[in-house]
Amino acid sequence: MKIKFMLKFISSSLLLLFSMGVFAQNQTIDLSPKDTLSTQETYGIKINIDVSKKLLELKNNDYTGFELGADFRINQWWYIAAEMGEETKTIFEDTYKYTASGSYFKIGADINNYENWYGMYSMITLGIRFAHTTHSQQLNEFDFYNSDRYWNPESFDPTNLSLAPIKGLSSSWLELVIGIKTELFSHIYLGGSVRIGMLVAHDQMLNYPNNWVPGFNNVTENSKFGANYNYTLSYLIPLFEKPRKYKKEKAYFPVEGAEAVNSNTNYRSGSQNFRK
Repeated sequence: MKIKFMLKFISSSLLLLFSMGVFAQNQTIDLSPKDTLSTQETYGIKINIDVSKKLLELKNNDYTGFELGADFRINQWWYIAAEMGEETKTIFEDTYKYTASGSYFKIGADINNYENWYGMYSMITLGIRFAHTTHSQQLNEFDFYNSDRYWNPESFDPTNLSLAPIKGLSSSWLELVIGIKTELFSHIYLGGSVRIGMLVAHDQMLNYPNNWVPGFNNVTENSKFGANYNYTLSYLIPLFEKPRKYKKEKAYFPVEGAEAVNSNTNYRSGSQNFRK
């Protein structure tokens, strides 16, 4: 009786193992598993302060400036960006000295070309801006040409005349921005950018050239292009989170049919045996 029971138990066990083996052979191994856990990334407004202008104030007594900027992340790669500021500078030319002062704003967009690891928020950006400024010019000193040059043939004569400032000047330009930002601490960033501008509108004065524009910097004769750079310190104000999107990677082990792998015959046969 016990022998009959043992034989029945062994036969049932063998049948169960055989069924499991057949079921396992019919299953296909997924060689490209997908991560079902979504990683979240922080979205918000980044406030930027231009520290290079304050450093320039310490170096140059004839300059004062301030700029405040912000950018808002609209998706994983694109940012809306804007800056506004004020600058005042005294320019020394050969025969005159004048002070230019005014305010400006810039608005545009940046695209981040750096693929961050999870938890990193560094940026290498390429952007474009439209900028506009309204400013004034004050002629401080100038020398005039004296036709009677017997006593002073080598120089112009100085004058003490006081002229009214020229107000209501304006300039507009397009700006290409190449920038970088790296996270120093949580939500605190250090960045820098190089900016290449092209004037599209520029008021010229009748009495003397307008060689410096707030926000654009030096204006060269017979050229619409200018360049400058800056350093920024930024703070991110987090608002919400969104799932991160990953770039699609090439599948080296196709699931549907090993014939898609065209490397060699041995590799195809090995892949087929592995999937059975």
